[in-house]
Amino acid sequence: MKQPAQLIAQAEASETRALGPELLALFGVVPAASGISITPASAMRCAPVRAAVEAISEALGCLPLHLYERGQNGARDCAEDHPAAELLSGDANEWTSAGGLREQLTRDALLHGNGFAAIVWDGTGTPRELHRLDPAAVQIERDQTSGEPIYRLTTGKTANRILDRRDVLHIAAPSVDGIRGASPVQDCKEAIALALALERYAANLFGNGGRPSGILSFPNKLTDDSAKRMKGSWQAATAGANAGATAVLEEGGSFTPLAFSSVDAQCHEMRQFAVAEIARIFRVPPVSLMDYSRQTWSNAETGGQQFLTHTLDRWLRVWTEEIRLKLIDRADRARIYAEFLTDALLRSDFATRATAYGQYRSMGAMTANEVRKGLNLPPLPGGDDLSNPYTSTSTTPAPGTSTEPGTEGGDE
Repeated sequence: MKQPAQLIAQAEASETRALGPELLALFGVVPAASGISITPASAMRCAPVRAAVEAISEALGCLPLHLYERGQNGARDCAEDHPAAELLSGDANEWTSAGGLREQLTRDALLHGNGFAAIVWDGTGTPRELHRLDPAAVQIERDQTSGEPIYRLTTGKTANRILDRRDVLHIAAPSVDGIRGASPVQDCKEAIALALALERYAANLFGNGGRPSGILSFPNKLTDDSAKRMKGSWQAATAGANAGATAVLEEGGSFTPLAFSSVDAQCHEMRQFAVAEIARIFRVPPVSLMDYSRQTWSNAETGGQQFLTHTLDRWLRVWTEEIRLKLIDRADRARIYAEFLTDALLRSDFATRATAYGQYRSMGAMTANEVRKGLNLPPLPGGDDLSNPYTSTSTTPAPGTSTEPGTEGGDE
């Protein structure tokens, strides 16, 4: 009896042969060399791919995003009155939070190459809502005259609608033509298909008891029906949950086990390589894929900084630049800007944070209330003074101490 993984692989292979490579290429499901068709849905069934996609998209959805207004002398204030502020830090629409929309659009860009949201304007030209668009329903074209992107939305079987570039928030993966994001899943489908093939191979191996099969031999030639019956009874007695059970052979038969091949013995190493390869595709540290094989006490604290610098920085820039181009008027772009707060990713252990806060406090860079705010504590009266508490002295004399020169404390 075939294992479920074998049936899935056989079904996908038969579908691939029926559709043909040309039609599959049109829909972006060209099979890899292993015979596995890689789509955004099938790629998410690969554990390392899911871990990489969720690590990036969840970070974009969880990090606070605010609009700020530049003031004098480098000061800045939250631009809470700007119409786009609610869409970025509150609710994108009546059924989607702003963080949820950011997470979904980033996930679309990682899997499909592009994430889209339609900007809904009111009669005064104010953005009121952001609606996610299915990336499979949007085609990006280039205007031959101006070079601007054109978004063609398919709303039905034949109905198409042209969206102006100013009405679409477009989050794109790295591109080769400047307007269309290239899907990492399709560009690197061979590495993802290899990881899936290794998973299926390991599943079949351990489904048969975690050891290779062997050869049943008989002194006399068996009929086809007898051979099938003997094979079925042997598998039923020794495979899967019955591994290690006792089997009974008829007709003087004997069983010769087969040894592990080099491929079987190196399956674990190959799966480790597949995890590292997928980490390269999405440019995430292996530790973000829950691979702690190279994690040590000395480099654990730098993991957040590496993830921010080498992985998230590019996506944060794409989001803030799209917000500036699409949601902020040209006349306001010099003073209004969007920024993610990445402090949560850079938090270290409590002792290190206490040392840093103490140094900032002593140099007059932070007040006591600013330190308490970083520790999620309420402010205290008089806690907005920048004076150094380690060198400042109280001007109030201690009880029983005379302030007259040449006198000692105490009563006369």
